[in-house]
Amino acid sequence: MTPAEPKPRPETTDDGHFVVISGRRWRATDPAIPEDVAAVLRRALMAARRAVGAALRAGEDPAPARARVQAAKVALGERGVPWWEQTLEQRRRRWEQGLRAADQPPGRSAAPRP
Repeated sequence: MTPAEPKPRPETTDDGHFVVISGRRWRATDPAIPEDVAAVLRRALMAARRAVGAALRAGEDPAPARARVQAAKVALGERGVPWWEQTLEQRRRRWEQGLRAADQPPGRSAAPRP
């Protein structure tokens, strides 16, 4: 695979709810999330994961960074209420809340909206 080639998509279950990696099922990202929104949420997830590692290496509390990981995973539909059990409006609210949280500086979170 060259840098110009797209990364191969992981195997999925027949219903599309899970990806299968090394024989293990992981909840798939909500396919209804627009790609530009999903990209922002994935960047927030990766930044939060890096922050967990940095906190651990520095001997600091990783809890705030882990909360950011959780928020990004929920926004992507990979944790929390399964996306296939939600209406499209509920799914949209979930990822919009995640975008608001991703816009906050580390250590702060967006207030949930009803």
